[in-house]
Amino acid sequence: MAELRYTFTSESVSEGHPDKVCDFIADSVLDACLAQDPRSRVACEVLCKNNQVVLAGEITTKARLDYVQIVREAIRTIGYDDPSEAFNADGVFVNMCLTAQSPDIAQGVDEDTSKAGEQGAGDQGIMFGYASDETPELMPLPILLAHRLTRGLAEDRKYNGFTWLRPDSKSQVSVAYEGNTPVAVKHILVSTQHTAKTKQRAIRGYVIDELAPRVLGDWFTKDVRVDVNPTGSFVIGGPTGDCGVTGRKIIVDSYGGAGRHGGGAFSGKDPSKVDRSGAYYCRYVARQIVKRGLAKKAEVQVAYAIGLAQPMSVKVDTFGTGDAERAARFVNEKFDFRPGRIVRKLDLLKPMYRETTNYGHFGKPNLSWEK
Repeated sequence: MAELRYTFTSESVSEGHPDKVCDFIADSVLDACLAQDPRSRVACEVLCKNNQVVLAGEITTKARLDYVQIVREAIRTIGYDDPSEAFNADGVFVNMCLTAQSPDIAQGVDEDTSKAGEQGAGDQGIMFGYASDETPELMPLPILLAHRLTRGLAEDRKYNGFTWLRPDSKSQVSVAYEGNTPVAVKHILVSTQHTAKTKQRAIRGYVIDELAPRVLGDWFTKDVRVDVNPTGSFVIGGPTGDCGVTGRKIIVDSYGGAGRHGGGAFSGKDPSKVDRSGAYYCRYVARQIVKRGLAKKAEVQVAYAIGLAQPMSVKVDTFGTGDAERAARFVNEKFDFRPGRIVRKLDLLKPMYRETTNYGHFGKPNLSWEK
């Protein structure tokens, strides 16, 4: 039987995209809390538009924080520091709508009050982890390449002298597959914010001659179709041009659509929230299945009930690329999905979450669930 041929597309957004600005602020707040109090409970939501930043959610911490300065520093790190723009680090107004975590939730999560006698899940829900042997990072190729484009735009803007670039950008990469094997990049799309005086021809030339060859390597050939700023202009961007909210880029954050997502966002949540820690652990487990040669592709699903430590279910799928029954036994025998054990195994109480926010929460070798 002939192998199935198809084209699969994934997208990425840069750190200056309005939603990612909010994610980065939320993770900056989380890191600041954990730096002073590793037992902090943080569920931080952010909204950005024009010169307004709204912090909302529940935070219980012993840390003493200047939230306004945390917000300004995060925005400045991204690169929104032009005072002529409505959204800039020193010109935003920060509105805070923060309360403590509900005691009804805390009593089920905290080790000393949980009926389970150990840390319980911070909420009900399902989480997925995915891995594929199509790249050394065990990530799907389309999302990996899309992230390389947006990360490359940020690096060129900050370090390589392309001063006409601005923080907001997007990319898409379409990859042709034969069966489970990627064989060619068919199409790339780059939309990048730029200064008003920069011409469309110059932006397109930069993408084709500088950016794409460097970050895509051998995947970029003369046969790749390239679209750059299809509307013809992208001067107004970031939260000046569009409203940003945390948690709206969950497919960008995970597998670009190649693997399923449980629906819960990651950024702004401490690891007692299994939306985050459970998804990280499922990725860790899926990687082990592929690394052990039990399958070429693997997906792990876990389900939790709020306040309980033991998961309601754990499921393994190898998509016909390996021995699913053997992989399931391996997972059942070797991995402990209780939230407290996950936190300890992956060392999740450190202030390192700003490293996860942009260009995917998976596929970066410095993260504990990728080791």
